[in-house]
Parts: sequence; structure tokens; C-alpha cells
Amino acid sequence: MTLASKFAPNESIAQILLPLVIDVTDDASHDLSHTLRVWRNVQVLTAQEGGDTAVLTAATLLHDCVDVPKNSPHRSSASSMAAQKAIEILTRVDWQQDKVQMVAHAIEAHSFSANVIPTTLEAKILQDADRLDAIGHIGIARCFYVSGRLGRAIYDPENPDASNRELDDAKYAVDHFYTKLLQLSGSFQTETGSQLGAERHKITRDFLNGLLDEVSLSGSPF
Repeated sequence: MTLASKFAPNESIAQILLPLVIDVTDDASHDLSHTLRVWRNVQVLTAQEGGDTAVLTAATLLHDCVDVPKNSPHRSSASSMAAQKAIEILTRVDWQQDKVQMVAHAIEAHSFSANVIPTTLEAKILQDADRLDAIGHIGIARCFYVSGRLGRAIYDPENPDASNRELDDAKYAVDHFYTKLLQLSGSFQTETGSQLGAERHKITRDFLNGLLDEVSLSGSPF
């Protein structure tokens, strides 16, 4: 099986776009494996919700086509930058402009930090598919990978749950659960996404509760 064949029934689109995105970043939270997981989520969602699979294939492959580090002051502009680059790429390979704009909107709206409301089914599906990868087991792994990569501590030893201080996810990985990961369950756009999101939200919440219990200064270790 070739890599492009994983994007069936739109292998031809993948054959064109994969070489353009396969080495965009060395960030393992936004690499090819992330793209493949998002595509898997897209397939699950489209099976229940519908949607233009050609548009979604291109949007999935190009949604992180501009590498903006998580700690960059320009991070909130990453999706709009990727959308603009997608327009340039798809125009160059002679895509119809209405389809190009559908892809661009889906890419721009997928980002949590961009705060762009998705207005098409394809944009809603891509946003849901990407957010599903931010929570649950893989989301937890990605959170701690990014935090370690950026030199952040796992938690504040004096106040792990931030009950007596301001949240600071630029300093503590656990704080990111409060600022983003546990906020996502109410943001899913499709019924299928909401159902899957609720399952992954529970995994994320239970993990955090367990972690906080283990690091509690008031509880007995025995």
C-alpha cells in the first residue's frame, strides 16, 4: 500500500499534495502521523455526516502546510497563512476556484486559536476531526510532547490544579488541560463529532483527575 492510497478514494489528490507537505515540520505533534489521524477522523465523520471528500482530502493534507511553532507570537495566524498557501497550491494545479475557496475556509476555520466560525459542512468536519486529535489518549500524548519540546514543566508542584493562581500553560503542561483540552468538548460542530468528542473528553478528564490525585501534597502515598 502506498502512502497516497491511504487517502482513497482520492489518491490522485494525495499524490499531488503529499510531496508538498510531507517534510513541512519536525514537530511530531503536527507531522504526517497527525495528518493521517485527522484523515481517519474525517472518514469516520463523513460516513455519518456527508461532505465533499475531494475538498476534505485537500484540506486535511494542507491544513498544517505552514509551520508556525506553538510558542510563536504568530501562532493564531497559522491557519490563515496555511489557507493562503493552500489557495496558491491548488490554483497552481488548476483546481476550480469554488473548490479552492471551500478548502481555504476549512483550513482557516480548523484552528482553535484562530477562533474562526466554520460555515460549511466540510469546514465543520475538518475542525471536528482536528480537535478529536487534540483530546483523548493521543491528545494527552501530544500535549506532553509539545510541553517537553518547549521546556515546560509538567505541573506546578505548589499548586498543581491552579486553584490559587492564574493559569499559565506557557509554563505548565497540566494548565493546558484547563485552558484548551477540557474546553473542546462543547465546541464540536457535528453530531458525530460531539459524540466522539464526549468519549475523548472523558478520557482526558479522567487522566487529569488521576494525575492530580497522584501528585497531591495532602494525600497519603500509601
